[in-house]
Amino acid sequence: MFISFEGTEGVGKSTLIANVQHALQQKGHDVVLTREPGGTPLAEKIRQIVLEKNQEQLVNKAELLLMYAARAQHIEQVILPALQQQKMVLCDRFIDASMAYQHGGRGLPKSLVDVLNDNFVDCLPEITFWLDLPVEVGMQRAKKRGELDRFEQEDIDFFQKIHDCYAMLAEQFPQRFCRLDANLSPEQLTEQALKHIAEKLALKSADKITG
Repeated sequence: MFISFEGTEGVGKSTLIANVQHALQQKGHDVVLTREPGGTPLAEKIRQIVLEKNQEQLVNKAELLLMYAARAQHIEQVILPALQQQKMVLCDRFIDASMAYQHGGRGLPKSLVDVLNDNFVDCLPEITFWLDLPVEVGMQRAKKRGELDRFEQEDIDFFQKIHDCYAMLAEQFPQRFCRLDANLSPEQLTEQALKHIAEKLALKSADKITG
């Protein structure tokens, strides 16, 4: 099973992913934990370019293409091999982040993201957990973590557009998206996520039997 975790800054994705990984491993699942941009040595170098604030401004279209260069490497080198080996893949951000950040936040045409997805993405998550939190609260949390990266230094309006795009995606793909209230405690979020995963796994098992 391929599971992605999405949300704006400071929503608690890292904590939830770590908790879900531990719980699934305790149940005997072979789990691969990865992230975007990143996940491979080359993709991590691209991540550094994208997140660091440099003297030369990274233009929006270049940012989008770098994200998909890293993603293409990540899919071929990590995600698809793990899924072929029947492993559980937990990914911190995937294609929905590009739609939310580069289309919703940066204002690039949706068609640009769609054409990249159509040509360079060979797999989709079966579950996408969207950690939903008011943007102001998330930014306060992010600032407490320390130095902000290039994205985290954007203004509130930028992240509100991203949040609104996530809400649109959750409405557009209800079979895949599972909204989680990020105001809940880490324990409550983990419990809800594991329950949803268990339900999906049960459905997959039933499909195999009937199929």
